[in-house]
Amino acid sequence: MNVAEQRVSQLGLTVRGFTGGPFAQNSYLVVCVETKLGILVDAGAAAGEMLRTADAEGVRIEQIVLTHAHLDHMDGLPLAKRESRAPVLLHPEDEPLYYAAPTQAQRFGMEMEPLPPLDGRLSHGEMVRVGNCELQVRHTPGHAPGHVILVGDGLALVGDCVFAGSIGRTDLPGGDLQQLMKSIRTQILTLSDETALYTGHGPETTVGHERVSNPFLVPDLGGRGFA
Repeated sequence: MNVAEQRVSQLGLTVRGFTGGPFAQNSYLVVCVETKLGILVDAGAAAGEMLRTADAEGVRIEQIVLTHAHLDHMDGLPLAKRESRAPVLLHPEDEPLYYAAPTQAQRFGMEMEPLPPLDGRLSHGEMVRVGNCELQVRHTPGHAPGHVILVGDGLALVGDCVFAGSIGRTDLPGGDLQQLMKSIRTQILTLSDETALYTGHGPETTVGHERVSNPFLVPDLGGRGFA
């Protein structure tokens, strides 16, 4: 068990990542230790493995939260919805991307099962409950118009905003580099350096590590003096 996992366990949550598909996308099973209630954060190609793990451990999935509506973060969503019957939540500014999923799939030469209707909308500042625990929704546009992150004490699930040593791409429809940098500066780099970042691709990292080493952030935003 690594340091980030230990920290999350102390908060009453476990966060487990599952990677799959041609884009090596990370989906997350977030579980309240006390109640065995959980949420799925992004239902990508590894959704089946997440669901099997939840079932084996007696975890009941209460919600499916999408950080954004790009193809690789929801190509396992039809399966996840069928198996869990949990409501699917997305920020409204990404609804056009969500309903354009077949076009997204065609662009990458892929086919995609029809997506279920959305069940609810996420808004900046609201809390997503995970059993007895809560995660705060923060709207972080730039990679996608309706991109959100989920923030708890000591952890953040950041989707495709920032990665270990990189940032999200902005050349897809709805992308905006200036918006992305503002989102990272105001919503992620304001978190404590010890905050564990669970990313949409690649390994987990921390705010402190990215603040001083991420080549996309250091020139303008990094350094110990950032406030």
